[in-house]
Amino acid sequence: MGGGFPNTELREVNDPRVFEFFDFITLDDGELPVELIFESLKAENPEFKRTFLLENNQVVYKNNSSKKDYRQSEIGTPDYTDLPLHQYISVIEIANPMHSLWSDGRWNKLTMAHGCYWGKCTFCDISLDYIRLYEPISAKILVDRIEELIATTGETGFHFVDEAAPPALMREVALEILRRNLVITWWTNIRFEKSFTADLSYLLKISGCVAVSGGLEVASDRLLKLIKKGVSVAQVAQVTRNFTEAGIMVHAYLMYGYPTQTEQETVDSLEMVRQMFEMGILQSGFWHQFALTAHSPIGLKPEEFGVTPVQKEITFANNDIEFTDETNIDHSKFSFGLKKSLFNYLHGINFEIPLQDWFEFKIPKTTVDPNYIHDCLLDDENFRFNGNSKIVFPIKDFIEEGVIKTKKNISYQNTKLTFHLKTNVLSILLQEEKATWLMKTIKSNPIQHSKLITLQQLKDDYEETMDDFELFWFSKPVMQFRENGIILVL
Repeated sequence: MGGGFPNTELREVNDPRVFEFFDFITLDDGELPVELIFESLKAENPEFKRTFLLENNQVVYKNNSSKKDYRQSEIGTPDYTDLPLHQYISVIEIANPMHSLWSDGRWNKLTMAHGCYWGKCTFCDISLDYIRLYEPISAKILVDRIEELIATTGETGFHFVDEAAPPALMREVALEILRRNLVITWWTNIRFEKSFTADLSYLLKISGCVAVSGGLEVASDRLLKLIKKGVSVAQVAQVTRNFTEAGIMVHAYLMYGYPTQTEQETVDSLEMVRQMFEMGILQSGFWHQFALTAHSPIGLKPEEFGVTPVQKEITFANNDIEFTDETNIDHSKFSFGLKKSLFNYLHGINFEIPLQDWFEFKIPKTTVDPNYIHDCLLDDENFRFNGNSKIVFPIKDFIEEGVIKTKKNISYQNTKLTFHLKTNVLSILLQEEKATWLMKTIKSNPIQHSKLITLQQLKDDYEETMDDFELFWFSKPVMQFRENGIILVL
């Protein structure tokens, strides 16, 4: 037995009755432990890696092998060839859009990176290797595995099961998918990083990304800092807007009952969530009541968070710990109202109902400005110049046509560029020399190039023959290009 349950729950198991059902229990990465177990069946002096077993009716833990774990680049591609995949039924869930996505149909499972690149959240089991040890793999190896799984399973749907997929690696994977002209559907778990710009979101979309899930947790800036989440509510709003406008569904993990959380903060958090659904930047969510786990920073040092664990003798599963906190609030009373309101919001209804009406007990009035999320979305990132940004031209085919424009009896030679996109036809008009430069630039920087040109390099090239690149870059025709995904700035 190995995987998520033993890794979190059975790290201190000492009840021999477990071994009436299993011969071995392994912790953390399973490749080498399982390999050594297989070898131990015929070895005189067997070695084990992070393995519990029974000796003389006593549970013993053995970790006596000097062999190193396999790197993520070495573990290979999952092999499903002996499974009758076509005989499995699909479990349909319709109440929650994200639950429906991951339950209905089959997804090939892969991992972009082992562990979490952030690794700071105070409620998370960051002391355990499956989160603590961060190791990404290259985009090329990952897309090789995608192609292998398509060939062996016939399935083109992929779920990357990362703790949090790294934005930079997601970008490289998306580019590699497009370079190989693969047509797949995929989704993953993320952190709402500010690096998920509108352009990156669109790139992920055209590579096949249909959904992301991420932790908004308690929608309160004070508590997000205490959690060490590394995001603010405003940042989450902007990122979810970028994904939504790209056509990617967003699911938010929501939390209530975090240590020191007040009733006022719970109500204000609900109001933040209500506004995000009303603005259309969230499509799915789920409320979880905070659980104290033994391997999280709070579980390891509860006194620093105002938490008092209820100590009990444990012989089997030891992860979730009962506790009291200094607020003495019964957070469970909010459960029904939070989930009932969310059920309405994710179906796009009853935003106008007062928050009080969702609860059968008196709650404080929200202190959140009714336009807070709306105002967070007013910041426009399109009019910023960052010379280090990478430029992608995901489309190369276009039609050019000479057009003569006359203004005040003076004729100008212009060029009309027409792009036939998947969803629409876009035409723009540029001065002839600017159009010639742009066509040359697009043709000489195809997406197949492994090294992308930077915005500063683009500016330098433009200004060798013309003036004021910024005036051109932020002009209406180029902005139309960018809005339609013909030029992506990453």
